[in-house]
This record gives sequence, structure tokens and C-alpha cells, in this order.
Amino acid sequence: MERPEKKNIVIFASGSGSNAQRLLEYFEHHPHIRVAALFSNNPNAYALKRAETFHVPALLFSREAFYKTDTVLEQVQQFKPDLIVLAGFLWLVPQNLLQAYPNQIINIHPALLPHYGGKGMHGLHVHSAVVEAGEPESGITIHRINEEYDKGEFILQERCPVLPTDTPEALAARVLQLEHKHLPLVVEQLLTEQEGPKNNR
Repeated sequence: MERPEKKNIVIFASGSGSNAQRLLEYFEHHPHIRVAALFSNNPNAYALKRAETFHVPALLFSREAFYKTDTVLEQVQQFKPDLIVLAGFLWLVPQNLLQAYPNQIINIHPALLPHYGGKGMHGLHVHSAVVEAGEPESGITIHRINEEYDKGEFILQERCPVLPTDTPEALAARVLQLEHKHLPLVVEQLLTEQEGPKNNR
């Protein structure tokens, strides 16, 4: 009896790629799921080196290729992704990818959407805004993506406290722990459930 083929994840990352690292580690020896490739728009992204360490193809692309051609779409299609994960990817995904992979592209955002989202709201920009607003809590939102920044259907939200003494960096570290814990589990759930997850909003 033949083994079923593994489900494929394609990761998009723009920076350090610590969430990409978590996915690479979590699925390295998984019986049913694997990271098939990592794509980046940033030649200096450490995420590219992380992928190479795990012997996962790491592909670099330009803004022109992403938005004005089908080159990136065609490269992605070669890896037959069952799910595309944006792990610290800062560009808006173009229509050709959205149409090719409807409801199959997810993002992780380091705040409780719909607050503190949108263009330019990433990394310490988010945590600074949360701390400056005096919010009692923050957290993560894992969501499907659509044509707008941070507007897609929620899959999971997890919370953590914002302490009175918190700096943006301290809050970032606490939120990152949530990201590393929950992102691999959500990806695994999405790829193992027949009907897809219920919206945990």
C-alpha cells in the first residue's frame, strides 16, 4: 500500500524568519506535512538561510516579478502547496496568487485584530502602538488573507497581558512566544482537518 503524499507548505517571509524556523523545526520529521519551499522579497532576510539549513528550497523575488508578472505564481505552483503561510511577510499578496489559492493563504499578525493592523503595522510598530495606547492586553491573530492588509477571516486569536512596565521590546518577546506556540498547531490543524477549521473568533 502506497503512503499518501505529504501535504506541502510554502512560506513567505521578509525578515529574520523566527516563525519560519518554528515551522521548519515542527514539520521536519512530520509524517504527513512538510515545508516545501520558502520565498522572500528581501535578499538580506535571515529566513533564507534558515530554510537552507533545513535543505528547503529558498527563493528570492523582486517587486516587479511579484506584482507585474506571473513568475512568482508559477514558481509557487511548482511546489504544489496545500497551504501558503505568511510568516513576517510585509507585502500585500497580489490577485493572481489570491485567485490561484483561495482560502489557502494565512497570515500571523502580532496584535488582536481588527485593532493595530493595516499597512505599516508590523513588528515593533505594532507593539509600540499597543504600549502607548495603554492597552491591558495584546496577542496574536492568525487569519486568512484577502485583498486588504489584515482584513481576512480570523482563524485563531490568543491573548497575553500588557504589563504597566512593558517596553515595546518586552511585549514583542511575550507575543512572539504565542506566535511560536500556536502557528505550527494551526497549520497542522488546517492541513489535517477535512472541512477546515471553524472560525474561533
